[in-house]
Amino acid sequence: MVNVIKQEVRMEESLKKRLEFICEFCRVKPIIINGNLRTIDKTNLTYLEPHRIIINDITFLAFNYYNEIFIENLNNKIKLSELENYLKYN
Repeated sequence: MVNVIKQEVRMEESLKKRLEFICEFCRVKPIIINGNLRTIDKTNLTYLEPHRIIINDITFLAFNYYNEIFIENLNNKIKLSELENYLKYN
C-alpha cells in the first residue's frame, strides 16, 4: 500500500506581504491557501504543491522565492510585478 505523507509549507512572509499589498491597491480580497509537500513513504519521490491565491474567482499559483505567478495552471505565467495590471484589465 502506498502511504503519502503531507506536510504544509508556509508562504514566505515577503511574498505574502507583496500579494496583499497588490490586492489592497486593486481593492480586492485574496484568499491564500498554503501549499503542501507530498512525499511517498519509503521512496525518494516528492512533490511540492504550490500556494494557491484566489482573487475574483481566478486561481493563481505561487512558489516561495519565485518572482513569477502562475494563472490557473503552470503553463500560464506572469511576473509578480505585472499582477496589478492583470487584475485591473481582466
